[in-house]
Amino acid sequence: MGGYQVIIVGGGPAGITAGLYTARAGFKSLLLERGAFGGQMINTSHVENYPGFVEGISGAELGLLMHQQATKYGLESKTIEVAAINPGPPHTVSTSEGNFEAEAVVLAPGSEYRKLGAPGEEEFSGRGVSYCATCDGFFFRNKVVAVVGGGDTAITDALELSQHASMVYVIHRRDQLRASQVLQHRAFNEPKLECIWNAVVEEIVGDSLVQEIKLRDVKTKELSSLQVNGLFVAIGIIPNTQSLVGAVEVDNGGAISTDEAMATSAPGIFAAGDARSDSPRQIATAVGDGATAANSVMKYLQEKGR
Repeated sequence: MGGYQVIIVGGGPAGITAGLYTARAGFKSLLLERGAFGGQMINTSHVENYPGFVEGISGAELGLLMHQQATKYGLESKTIEVAAINPGPPHTVSTSEGNFEAEAVVLAPGSEYRKLGAPGEEEFSGRGVSYCATCDGFFFRNKVVAVVGGGDTAITDALELSQHASMVYVIHRRDQLRASQVLQHRAFNEPKLECIWNAVVEEIVGDSLVQEIKLRDVKTKELSSLQVNGLFVAIGIIPNTQSLVGAVEVDNGGAISTDEAMATSAPGIFAAGDARSDSPRQIATAVGDGATAANSVMKYLQEKGR
């Protein structure tokens, strides 16, 4: 299909920002997104930590506004599934509707939180079940919450939540944490934090909001209940990089490796947002990544005389 100067893969805040910058600078740019524009952000009912919105804003509305702004400056968009990236130049992006070519590519496919798979998890997502303590911890001020997981992210989340909640339970399927010793020391010395060992979540129950979680002891198989107002799941992140196999270098977790300019291992291919290694996975940082990647793209194309 027709050639472009820039193709952006992924329509979350990182991808939209990259497209806004390149399109506004006059580069023929195409954004490819398999779902709704805005990415994971659209599942957040109330965003309070994005600058400029004093009363907060829904993730869906913020995503719509971002996309409208980028479109205003000439960004083309297609709702389409990307199957593979073949480095060039020109780089070829294979999709469910054929191939697209570009001189430069920005990869911003985002990531997904690893799910528990327990009954009630989907039903109560956004109504007590959360995957981001930094985003949602404030809503549980003086309430009882639980965190599932035993790694650095889970314990960091638990410590963050202890600044808001009245009590934080850490539910871990093993009898010791995997988090770093520094984080473990802080956790064990936090009076509002208690570990529940050798336990997994069997079910999440409530009415309009989470009220209780049912636990199973992995050793004794005994069932128990825990009254909580919120459940934070911190058992890992899955970068949406399956279509990038062989195209660019990724780390052991499948996240895209970049330098400070967002350049990947393939010349002319850049990455931004949650699918990038060591991403803080926040809307504001994704936007920053997108802007940095776009500036790197523009510099790359200008140096090639495009």
